[in-house]
Amino acid sequence: MDFLPKEIDAYSVSHTTSETEVLNDLNRQTNIQILQPRMLSGHLQGRVLSMFSNMIQPTNILEIGTYTGYSAICLAEGLKKGGKVVTIDRNAELEDFASSYFEMANVSKNIDFRIGNAIEIIPTLKEKFDLVFIDADKRNYSNYFDLVIDNLPTGAYIIADNVLWSGKVVQKVEELDMETKAIIEYNEKIHNDPRVENILFPIRDGLMIARKL
Repeated sequence: MDFLPKEIDAYSVSHTTSETEVLNDLNRQTNIQILQPRMLSGHLQGRVLSMFSNMIQPTNILEIGTYTGYSAICLAEGLKKGGKVVTIDRNAELEDFASSYFEMANVSKNIDFRIGNAIEIIPTLKEKFDLVFIDADKRNYSNYFDLVIDNLPTGAYIIADNVLWSGKVVQKVEELDMETKAIIEYNEKIHNDPRVENILFPIRDGLMIARKL
């Protein structure tokens, strides 16, 4: 859903730092070769994630939902020296595609790419994460939050994508629309959890930012 007039959106993008050549190519090739290219973070949101990462300067980042690797590269830009992004995705078919762009972006040494079920993988992780980015199956957003929140240090951030879900969160929800119900549940859960403070940014399809208190 376009929340801004196209002219304002274009103006915003034109006054945002450009994508790197690698990210621009990744953006283009995802749209040409891969199904559901709308899942890509893209230029504006990618720069937002990079900015947040550079502000936080995390040592360890957890990303749930890699897709073609665009957001992982953006998040890696703000890592402290020697830092790491652990990124998890179920789709093994995209592993080689994403990994090739990690190499081109010179961040492969900072990326720990795990293929599998995040619900099973997260409990095995030993790192303390300063930043978590959730952008995977919507029905498990609340489960992902529950899996990570108690192990995060005070001041850590959880960013969840697609929390406006093309505007469906403010429309009548169909009985069988489990994805929209899950997103609404997640937004309410975060907003009412005393362990975090939060703000919902209407950027692209919505970003819920939560900081652990």
